[in-house]
Amino acid sequence: MPQTLIIGAGITGAALAYQLSRRGEAATLLSTHAEGGLASAASFGWLNASYYLNHPHYRLRHEGLAAHRRLQDQLPGLPTTWQGCLWYEATGDAQEETATDLTALGYKVDRLTRAQVAERLPSLGPVPDTALFFPEEGVSDPALLARALIAASGAEVMRATVQSLTEEAGRLTGVLTDLGPVPATRVILATGTGTPALLQSFGYTLPMLKRPGLMIRTNPLPPICPVVLATPDQEVRQDAQGHLIAPASAGHQSDHAEVLGAFPVVVNATLQRLRALFPGQEIHFAHQAMAMRPVPGDGLPVVGQGSIEGLWLAVMHSGATLAPVVAECLAEEITGGPESQLLKDFRPERF
Repeated sequence: MPQTLIIGAGITGAALAYQLSRRGEAATLLSTHAEGGLASAASFGWLNASYYLNHPHYRLRHEGLAAHRRLQDQLPGLPTTWQGCLWYEATGDAQEETATDLTALGYKVDRLTRAQVAERLPSLGPVPDTALFFPEEGVSDPALLARALIAASGAEVMRATVQSLTEEAGRLTGVLTDLGPVPATRVILATGTGTPALLQSFGYTLPMLKRPGLMIRTNPLPPICPVVLATPDQEVRQDAQGHLIAPASAGHQSDHAEVLGAFPVVVNATLQRLRALFPGQEIHFAHQAMAMRPVPGDGLPVVGQGSIEGLWLAVMHSGATLAPVVAECLAEEITGGPESQLLKDFRPERF
C-alpha cells in the first residue's frame, strides 16, 4: 500500500514527488492524464515575481525563482532559462510606480530608454519610450519539467481517474478510482480545477475562479524575441526552436475573462497582435493548447493540511513559478518538519 498518494502529475504533483523523494519518502502519482498534466502543458511558463497580489505572495513567488535555480543545481539540463523580461504593460507614471514598488521589495529592476529597448529587440516594431527589464526572470516548460522531476523522483505513476476520496473514522484511507480503490495513509491533492469536486463529500467548499487559458504557438522564426516580452497588448516569448509562444489574451496573468471567444477569431486576433509587434515577419498559426487555469477564489495559492487527517492540498496559479518552492515547503511539513512561514498566509482554512 502506498504511504503517500499524490493526485495529479502536472508540475505541482511532480515537484512534490521529487521533494518527498529527497527526504526519503516514496510517493505514488495517480493521474488521468499523462505525466505533465493539462494546465502545465498549456502554460506560458513565465517565471516571475513582478506580478503579485500582496507582499506574502511576492515573497513566495520570489522564493519560487530561487527554488527553480536550486532544482537546476540538483538536476542539470532542466528546461529552464533566465533571459529576463522586458516589460511595458504599464506606461508613464504607472510604469514608474511599478519600478519603485519592486525596487523597494529588493527586486532587480533596470529602467530602459527607447534606444536601449531598440538595441535589445531590433525586430520590435512599435518601440516604447521607456520600459523595465527584470533580469531575475525566466522561462520553463512546466510539462517537460514535470516529466523530468517525476523521473528523478523514481515515483510510480498510475493512470486512473479518481472518483472520490475514502475515509474511515475521520481519517483519509485512500481514493476510489475507475480501476478500483487505491489505499493510502496520506493523499495530496495537486488536482487544480478538479479539487473542489473531490472535497465536496467532506463538506468543504473550495471556490475556484473560471479562468480559461489558450496558448498559441507559431511557425518557427528567426531569433527575434530573446526575452519574455510583456506589452500592453500581448505577452510573448520565443522557444529554442524559434516558435513564438503567446497567450490568446492581453495581460494573461491578470486576465479576468471567464470565456474565450470563437477559436478562429481569438487565434487570428493573437496573430495580428504578434505581426504588429514584429512587422515583416511571416507569422502563422502552428499549434494551440487550452486548459482551465487553477485559480482559487482569491487568486492566491491553497496549500497545507485539509479538513480531514491525512489530506493535504496544493492548488495554485501560477504553478510554473510556485510549484518548486511550494513543494519544498510542503514536503518538509509532511515529513514532520516545522510549519513553513512562507506558506502561513495560504492555508486552506481561510475559506
